[in-house]
Amino acid sequence: MKPDELSWDAQGLIPAVVQDARTGEVLTLAWMSRESLAATLASGQTTFWSRSRKELWVKGATSGNTQAVRALTTDCDQDAVLVRVDPAGPACHTGARSCFFEPIDGAPVAPESAFVTLGQLEKTLEGRRADPQALATGSYTAKLFADEALRHKKIGEESAELIVASLRGSRDEIAHEAADLVYHALVLLQAHGMGLSDIAAALRTREGKRRAP
Repeated sequence: MKPDELSWDAQGLIPAVVQDARTGEVLTLAWMSRESLAATLASGQTTFWSRSRKELWVKGATSGNTQAVRALTTDCDQDAVLVRVDPAGPACHTGARSCFFEPIDGAPVAPESAFVTLGQLEKTLEGRRADPQALATGSYTAKLFADEALRHKKIGEESAELIVASLRGSRDEIAHEAADLVYHALVLLQAHGMGLSDIAAALRTREGKRRAP
């Protein structure tokens, strides 16, 4: 769909929902004009229209918390856009990861989604791997990255512990042992330059296919 075919409002604006491309977490809601959308498409960085200042603004231009655009789609009515991004830092000016963190009185409260938790864990692991001082500070994750034999040993140990927990039937024990296995599996993937997106891509290739017995 061409930008001119979107349903711009009377002020020539359209709401833009910004979502973390990795975790699916909604980061913020901003507004785009035709000019800011064109700038976003040209630069690959989110650019919005400030309704208060009446000017374009590039997310992270001063804070460094930029948002690299990975996909941009519109809804069925073409009156809103979804911008999926890789954020370089917090989306909110308060320093919060997402602008949506204030609960409304009387509304139910739910924990963050499993995908957000796993995505944040993956980002933390990436940070440990890239930090040259992490090993010196006693980081267990850094120790795993530095020792290939230990990485593989822990996968075997955690797999066995999960099996034992499953046989015992304790839900809490199963969850904790599974969490240990997932953590170590993500470390192993990171050591190969891989991550959750690679697992998701492999799963997508299996959609609609029958597994051999």
